[in-house]
Amino acid sequence: MIRKLRSRFVAAAMLSLVLVLAVILGIIATLNYRGILSDVDGILQLLRRTDGRLPEPPEAFAWDEAGMHYQSPELPYEIRFFSVLLDEAGGVASFDLERIYAVGEEEADACVREALRLARPSGFVDTYRFLRYTAQDGERVIFLDCGRILSWHRTLLLTGAAIAALGLLAVLGLLTLLSGRIVKPLSEGYEKQRRFITDAGHELRTPLAIIDADAEVIEMETGRSEWLDDIRSQTRRLSALTGALTDLSRMDEQTQLQMVELSASDVVCEAAESFRAPARARGLELVLRVEPALRLRASERALRQLTGILLDNAVKYATGGDVVLTLERQGRGVRLSVENAVGTVSQETLHNMFERFYRADASRSGAEGYGLGLSIARSIVQAHRGRITASLRGAHALVVSAVLPG
Repeated sequence: MIRKLRSRFVAAAMLSLVLVLAVILGIIATLNYRGILSDVDGILQLLRRTDGRLPEPPEAFAWDEAGMHYQSPELPYEIRFFSVLLDEAGGVASFDLERIYAVGEEEADACVREALRLARPSGFVDTYRFLRYTAQDGERVIFLDCGRILSWHRTLLLTGAAIAALGLLAVLGLLTLLSGRIVKPLSEGYEKQRRFITDAGHELRTPLAIIDADAEVIEMETGRSEWLDDIRSQTRRLSALTGALTDLSRMDEQTQLQMVELSASDVVCEAAESFRAPARARGLELVLRVEPALRLRASERALRQLTGILLDNAVKYATGGDVVLTLERQGRGVRLSVENAVGTVSQETLHNMFERFYRADASRSGAEGYGLGLSIARSIVQAHRGRITASLRGAHALVVSAVLPG
């Protein structure tokens, strides 16, 4: 249990850190990209003023109005762009490729066709940011080469992601080393609690046995009375509670059960047969729907105990009708479920019924229980690396299902 708690603590801390780093990197990337777009669009607007050409002399270019990525008097000599003038029919009238060396007329024609297909005043064609506007001599499209700054943006993101990954690995190592110290007080408290329950259970068995024996002796000498019956009844209840607490503590202590290959069908059927008489005594009928020859790697003792707990709970709290036990193949494992009729069951009860000492108000009368049976069942299923759930079928049929992997 403590090992699982450490694992969950480390997983929760790492997940929180991953989410925080992802949000931070996302914000940085978004703000940086928006800044780049703002700067690039500012350059395109400067080029629009000069109708897609550099002014003469180039120093007259308003470089001080460019964004933070371009504020340099060398801007007119650094930027690479080209423009295309369109005729009235939307065809290419002329190309201006003077300020670019990697693009010929064929590539420029392909770029302008893609820009026209996008049908937007601005956007990206590959790594070129374009601006489409109406000039005095016709419609013009200016393309600004953004390859270098976009490459820098990608490098920033990759570098940030790599640093974040290394940081996560470092934090994972630290959490793994420190998680033992973090959960140590809880581990010590849990160990003391477990030891107390086990020791108290052993210590209580002797006085309970003596009280029960003394009650029998008194009954032999004085005859049967309601007081002696009450003493013996409460002694049996305390003995059962002590045994349940000891079993639960033992299940929590066990990290690994002795698993063997067994016939789950035979074990479940044998364990279920002993509940036919108690069911009939309460006017119920036990129905077994067990697939034959189901094999499973499990603890035979634990599987018998799990079957008994589920059937005991169903027989105690059923309001009538049949108690149906089903064992069937599910994937590589098996699904053991017990269904019985109940009154009104709230979602809170379904959610908490596997908690220790939990008893719904509707179940407090008419049956003797301590709220430990289903907790022991959950421990058994978890020891088999399975899962156990409770649900309603219809309005008044409670189904408790345990799935055990093969």
